[in-house]
Amino acid sequence: MTIKRRAMFAHALTASLGALFAARTATAATSPALEKQKVVYHLADTEKVMFVLGNIRNHIDGMGGPQAVDIVLVVHGPALTLFHKRKADPRMSAQVSHISGEGVHMAACGNTMAAQKVEIADLLPGFVRADEGGVVRIARLQTEGYVYIRP
Repeated sequence: MTIKRRAMFAHALTASLGALFAARTATAATSPALEKQKVVYHLADTEKVMFVLGNIRNHIDGMGGPQAVDIVLVVHGPALTLFHKRKADPRMSAQVSHISGEGVHMAACGNTMAAQKVEIADLLPGFVRADEGGVVRIARLQTEGYVYIRP
């Protein structure tokens, strides 16, 4: 009798584990981990501009290409001055052009733009104005499921 119970227990356990594995596999196939990753990079420090642009480049490459990630770069404060067309370093301009071409959305803080007396036309191509302000834009993106990164 004990052998029969053990065999029944083993069969029940095997069936349960099989069902659990099948359910987990089905969940993994529709998991958000397989969706396009959404990330917002926050940049305010002038000394970190090239570092952040490099991080974004590495992020795109690490995800397997621009089709796998939706990146927004929000720039405000002193860092925005380096994105002025007349002040932009050619190496940095090339990086900005490259990531913009790969679908990175770049937002300039409207408050910072007003303080620096610049318009979108004064910035490198690809920027849009975040009228609500850079930090508000970042907070809104976070409520939309974007992961926040501030290197």
